[in-house]
Amino acid sequence: MSDTVKVLIWGFGAMGSGMARALLGKTGVEISGICDMHPQRRGKSMLEVLKMNSGGADSAGAGTGGSAGPGYPRDVVIRESIEEAMEDARDASIALLATDSFTRKAYEKIITLIEAGYNIISTAEEMAYPAAGEPELAGKIHENAAKAGVTVLGTGINPGLIMDLLVVMMTGACLDIDHIQAERVNSLSPFGPAVMEEQGVGLSPEEFRRGAQDGSLAGHVGFQESIGMIADALGWKLSAPIRQSMEAIVTGVPRRTEYASVEPGDVAGCRMEGHGEVDGVTRIEMLHPQQIEPEAEGIETGDYIRIKGTPNINLQIKPEVPGGIGTIAMCINMIPHVINASPGLKTMLDLPVPRAILGDMREMIHQ
Repeated sequence: MSDTVKVLIWGFGAMGSGMARALLGKTGVEISGICDMHPQRRGKSMLEVLKMNSGGADSAGAGTGGSAGPGYPRDVVIRESIEEAMEDARDASIALLATDSFTRKAYEKIITLIEAGYNIISTAEEMAYPAAGEPELAGKIHENAAKAGVTVLGTGINPGLIMDLLVVMMTGACLDIDHIQAERVNSLSPFGPAVMEEQGVGLSPEEFRRGAQDGSLAGHVGFQESIGMIADALGWKLSAPIRQSMEAIVTGVPRRTEYASVEPGDVAGCRMEGHGEVDGVTRIEMLHPQQIEPEAEGIETGDYIRIKGTPNINLQIKPEVPGGIGTIAMCINMIPHVINASPGLKTMLDLPVPRAILGDMREMIHQ
């Protein structure tokens, strides 16, 4: 059996800390180092920030397992400097990078980790299929990773699974396809301040309009990547730039989450659409309204895949696959597949089908 899988975490916000909590309940894996610059987290103990104790349970009764399962005794200090965190985690084989949404912003961090010899899983949405938006940087990442003998993957719930990989998988039952529509009606409530800011949560409608016009609001990041992944997987050549639109979802009632608070008349989220053309015809359509606490105004969440072809396919998941838990799970469950993979930049199309890892993670490592 392989040695215990040791992990470095860079970014300890909602996603990074969620991945840490999940890892502490797994067998055959342990957290060796953490980096986060936030003043409320840096210099503190991991278990303190997670509100867990070293005795094996938190206030909700969840296990704090580690290298040998529940009862994980080792704590980790959250370092402000990645150099200090890498020194703590010098024996780690993989880094979980949960700091950015964009490939360009994550690039230097990725190169730093590659040069230090870590395999990498990034939560950056654009990293799910970086060749779609940043082909030059994607090429550099691949070249550096291959040279260093490590593997780099971007993944999450969306992009990474729901509106791209799952779509591709469902097309496997088709002989031909005329049109694909993927729709995700989801809640932003589990996500942290960075996502809230990208979506314009808390802004006035006028501020939202200005942000949408000047590009300071990102909205959902990933349509270009998801459409690019689907098109490439099917052998379709996009004949025009991907078209996107964004409009504010304005709340009529107060809404509260751990990371955001809005009053009636404020923006609670955004509704986005994306369209990919093949030979001048829209073949791939994406609909994505997302907001905090949608149930406050009677909105039911859900994931939908509608394929017009031979045969027609209609897949419905209600309620939605939760975004926060789903992203955490995808990153955790892909750890052994990334470690096992050949060096270079990979996408979810290149690796085994994701699945929950419920046993000893060491048994999944083949190197």
